[in-house]
Amino acid sequence: MLKSQNVRQFGPEVDPLWLGKGCLDDDLSKPQVLIDTTFGDSHPGSRHLDRLADAAKTALYSAQCMPSVYTVTDICDGVATGHEGMNYSLISRDLICGMTEIHAMASGFDGLITISSCDKATPGHLMAIARLDIPAIHIPGGAMAAAPGFRSADSCYETNLRVAEGKMTPEEQRYVQHIACPGCGACQYMGTAATMQCMAEALGIALPGSATAPAESTYIRRLSGMAAKRLAEMIKEDLRPSQILTKAAFINAIKVHAAIGGSTNAVLHLPAIAKELGIEITLEDFDTCTKGIPLLTSVLTAGKWPTSYFWMAGGIPQIMRRLSGFLDLDVMTVTGKTLGENLDDLEKAGYFRRSEEMTANIGRKTEEIIRTLEDPADADSGVTILHGNIAQHGAVIKHCAVDKSMYHFVGRARVFDDEESAVEAIYQDRIEPGDVVVIRYVGKRAKGMPEMLKATDAICNKPKLALSTAIVTDGRFSGASRGPCVGYLLPEAAEGGAIGLLHENDRIEIDVLNKSIRVIGTEGQERTPEEIDRIFATRRESWQPKKFVRKGVLKYLDV
Repeated sequence: MLKSQNVRQFGPEVDPLWLGKGCLDDDLSKPQVLIDTTFGDSHPGSRHLDRLADAAKTALYSAQCMPSVYTVTDICDGVATGHEGMNYSLISRDLICGMTEIHAMASGFDGLITISSCDKATPGHLMAIARLDIPAIHIPGGAMAAAPGFRSADSCYETNLRVAEGKMTPEEQRYVQHIACPGCGACQYMGTAATMQCMAEALGIALPGSATAPAESTYIRRLSGMAAKRLAEMIKEDLRPSQILTKAAFINAIKVHAAIGGSTNAVLHLPAIAKELGIEITLEDFDTCTKGIPLLTSVLTAGKWPTSYFWMAGGIPQIMRRLSGFLDLDVMTVTGKTLGENLDDLEKAGYFRRSEEMTANIGRKTEEIIRTLEDPADADSGVTILHGNIAQHGAVIKHCAVDKSMYHFVGRARVFDDEESAVEAIYQDRIEPGDVVVIRYVGKRAKGMPEMLKATDAICNKPKLALSTAIVTDGRFSGASRGPCVGYLLPEAAEGGAIGLLHENDRIEIDVLNKSIRVIGTEGQERTPEEIDRIFATRRESWQPKKFVRKGVLKYLDV
């Protein structure tokens, strides 16, 4: 018996309550499906999701299911960045997951459709899908259209500085602001929003070809209807997420992440999704599983193409087609078929032919946007995991966003205990070429692990610093970050990590090829590793990590 029918059987009050919301008698015995979206007026990534929910509802009705739409609106990281609002970004993921769980469990739904677009909403929904383990499918909300000049909201971060320097007029600034976001959808670059849409598809929990589709197209609404129809079939088949989200599926997703140069935030979100199923994904998996996989596309902000072009060129199916020799093609997906069978079906249906014709419309070839293994965008891919005496448990750098001239970098530490102080120092020209800006006490135990996007953009927008300055933090970075940004240093300062022992003018070495980050000198002198260990031991004797009292919802952040 369906779970919803058990609820009815043991609760005679359920029928009148469901009838009271508008159900017909015939609806009561149908499979009950929860559609959980992050629709809201808060930002363009979620403003259009009600249309996708409507398309899914219509398809569910025709498939003899009874849909119910719930909403927990997400926040926009672009609006939250650079102030205390960013402290709430990561916890919002866990709350979206929790509320989706509450919605599903309180009413005894038989199936789940999640619809979201953005940074914390998509991973929150994927965590809920894994946690609930009822037949479920995710519908990505798609990508915003490319703006003139391939600008985006991220392009606007530098405009205040340019106006202050006299290099841009207020009128020019307003022009850029007015054109940067031409409609709804996730931002037009391979930030966390686009990355996690791609991860949903790469994991097999979203329909093939759905990630980063045009957010305001009839195509994506058709996809929503197709996903809903497929969910009705999954309920009959009792096909559950635990049969799809296997360790092999996560390894596939990690490999795809490497090939698309995805956001470093995937190192937080993929392990969190896997944890809901009792699967362990570690930082080292992002390193060891991606050996030999090149970067196959060059997507903004570190590259040249907007996400809409990436989708035109074939998107995730094209990437997986290119990577077929690296992937487990026998993993199950929401289609009820294996990954290999999905790729065969797409070929037969003309999906890849359509990609060739769509890219021809913009005067490009598919291979210019999604490259081949023989002619990749870069022989290296994705992220690198660094270890060293200030990151004993690891740190992360998105090396495909780093100029190769900075793969090995040594500089003096400039130490700050919050992002605001670091940004102020950068704008006041107190940071010099050759410096390493250290921002600590911004990890999960301290402030909820906010993004350091303001600091990275401040450096990238100072020409003299862009190729001569690094950032190291126990916080995290936006998917839009560029340059030598080393984040997620573990242990973090608030839990006694060695980043808390750093002093001004310590010499820090970042070595991408040798996967290390370490202090190599103090007080202007080079030191041996043994000497650094003794210096750190002495510093630790007179040091106590700062204590943080997290209030409100922040105290519930999973640490």
